[in-house]
Amino acid sequence: MNTSGPVGQGLRLIPFRGLRYDPERVGSLAAVTSPPYDVVVRPDGLHHLESADPHNIVRLILPQADTARDRHRQAAATLDRWLAEGVITADPAPALYVYEQRNDEILQRGLIGALALSPASEGIVLPHEDVMDDVVADRAELMRTTGAHLEPLLLTYRGDAAAPDGTPTGAAAVIERATGREPLLATTTEDGFRHRLWAVTDPAERTEAETDLARYQALIADGHHRWATYLRLQRERTAPGPWDYGLVLLVDTARHPLQVRAIHRLLRTLPVPRVLEALTGSFRVTPVDGPLPRALDALASAAAEGNAFLLAGDGGFHLVDRPDPALLERSIRPDRPAAWRTLDATVLHSTLLDEVWRIPDAPEHIGYIHDTSAAVEQAERLGATAVLMHPVREEVVRELARQGVTMPRKSTSFGPKPATGLVMRSLTVE
Repeated sequence: MNTSGPVGQGLRLIPFRGLRYDPERVGSLAAVTSPPYDVVVRPDGLHHLESADPHNIVRLILPQADTARDRHRQAAATLDRWLAEGVITADPAPALYVYEQRNDEILQRGLIGALALSPASEGIVLPHEDVMDDVVADRAELMRTTGAHLEPLLLTYRGDAAAPDGTPTGAAAVIERATGREPLLATTTEDGFRHRLWAVTDPAERTEAETDLARYQALIADGHHRWATYLRLQRERTAPGPWDYGLVLLVDTARHPLQVRAIHRLLRTLPVPRVLEALTGSFRVTPVDGPLPRALDALASAAAEGNAFLLAGDGGFHLVDRPDPALLERSIRPDRPAAWRTLDATVLHSTLLDEVWRIPDAPEHIGYIHDTSAAVEQAERLGATAVLMHPVREEVVRELARQGVTMPRKSTSFGPKPATGLVMRSLTVE
């Protein structure tokens, strides 16, 4: 996404002294990493990470205690102790970090740095989803208490930095040159992804990357709540300082396209029979044969024709599609673009949740789950209902973001997401 303004009005990425685990003080670098905090949704996933290594980063991003205040204080005390013990150390010099993730099918590379925040950031970094105030408040208190950015946001932009012969220039060239050097770290996580990290400390290379990035806008691919938290904390302070920057990973999707997946809903308080009963006369409901991959194929076919959802939780699958046009007309805001009004997420929240099922969008009623199998398993175990979604196309997300129109919260999941724990940013060590 190019900006239309001159150089200097786009992204401003600066180096920082990264906090990183000392490989000699932990069992393995893979064992101390975690997915982003909002992907670790199952208790068994949390326990698995905690038991992987006593220093797993999940003890900082999702500390366990009886109250929110105690959780945040525990995370701060844990970070302070690990720093004092040398388990985590600060790199000697400020750097931009080149980060690579790859498996047999995907290669993703980008730059990690501290991104300047300002009132103008809202026109440079484009969100595409709404956020939940309680989550922003919790993340803000965790950042205040720990004095650290523990995991980067994932931002995307569409670069054009290449010479006529296709040779990369600008940030892309800096990234390519770095990957030819010895990495700071290399590890393979249990999901099969191989991770490598390099530090770019040469002033000329840093300037080359920073000058190139200043020409672009970015789309928030993952981390809307953390972005809102950065802006909230920055507004709280009147003097310039480290809170004027936020930790991000910038990926050029012209070179490294991301995958877009759906985020599913768990209706904690409604079993499938009640959900289906409420749909009578409003949507078409069709039983669908399993197993799950086959049912998801049926969902994809229906979604190509219009709004469609797949319900699970009673041991079977139920395709929900062909909504009543009068119901849509009555329940969906008319003052939004057509691309927004026809989103599955819009129909789910405005029509199904608000109008048909009348469920408040609160954590005790609705859970958000990235993994399809996990959503079905939890629904069946709890006697609840999983609402499985089909992913929205990336170009729809970008076009709505350009128009300044936000999608319903948790509408998309871009990936692969950066592993949490490979590099962090202290707000007290600069």
